[in-house]
Amino acid sequence: METLTGVLMGSLISAFMLAVMMANAGGAWDNAKKYIERGNLGGKGSDAHKAAVVGDTIGDPFKDTSGPSLNILLKLLAIVSLVIAPLLAGGV
Repeated sequence: METLTGVLMGSLISAFMLAVMMANAGGAWDNAKKYIERGNLGGKGSDAHKAAVVGDTIGDPFKDTSGPSLNILLKLLAIVSLVIAPLLAGGV
């Protein structure tokens, strides 16, 4: 049971930190593109803008899908662990 508890705690902490990082990084890439499109760092058409568009293409899935996907992964992990906990405890 200690192993199962460790897996659940480790996955929760790891997924939380990853979700926060991905949401912040995605928002930062989106804001960087908007900043450049307002005329900073060369504005639209510049190399900085082209790079920001690529970053925003990566950033949108980061902030829109990765966090909810990690939430589903954590729920699935918790449910599976509840199902197999009696097997690990020897109560079959």
